[in-house]
Amino acid sequence: MNSLGLLLATMEPPPAIEEEFQDWYDTEHFPERRDCAGFLTAGRYVCLDGWPKYLALYDLADPLVLQGEAYAAIAVRKYSAWTHRIMAKVWGQYRADARQVYPGNAKMGDNGPAARVALWRFRGAPEAAQAAIVAGLNTLYGDKPETAQCRLFFARQPDGSSDFIALVELRTPRIGETGSVGAFGDAARYVDLVNVYVPYARRSEGSFPAQK
Repeated sequence: MNSLGLLLATMEPPPAIEEEFQDWYDTEHFPERRDCAGFLTAGRYVCLDGWPKYLALYDLADPLVLQGEAYAAIAVRKYSAWTHRIMAKVWGQYRADARQVYPGNAKMGDNGPAARVALWRFRGAPEAAQAAIVAGLNTLYGDKPETAQCRLFFARQPDGSSDFIALVELRTPRIGETGSVGAFGDAARYVDLVNVYVPYARRSEGSFPAQK
């Protein structure tokens, strides 16, 4: 069985367009991807510790989904004028088109909902760093009741570099002191981002009951 893919994006709107950004993401950009063929899961997250503020994660049936016709119908050359206007203004843009390398075929939420999602980025790390990163993740998070799931992804970037992305789904705000970055050995030098996110919801159902 082929490994699953991942589409990850971070961004933060300037305060002046925050409300329009949420309207765009909630009513156009996110639904297009959530409903696209080959997209298995879709979620938005808000940063509690770190920057940029917003994270979007989509599990893909195969990394090649992003090269398929269904995605081409909503991406790049098919971007709306609204998308072009918003994307030109947001900050902190980062995108990873990635392949799951550990454990290989796990989807977001497979072990239940997560109260927090920890995102680690190993920027410019070579493929040879994979073993050290997996060992470090298992040292920090493995076999702990607070850990719902831990996954690792490898992404080639347009400039020819490569990144590893670790997503750790947690059942609690944190696992005590999450340990030293030294757990990653020589791969620690590639860590350039460690953020903690919570699931985003524009409005929870029933949070503002309609008048009868």
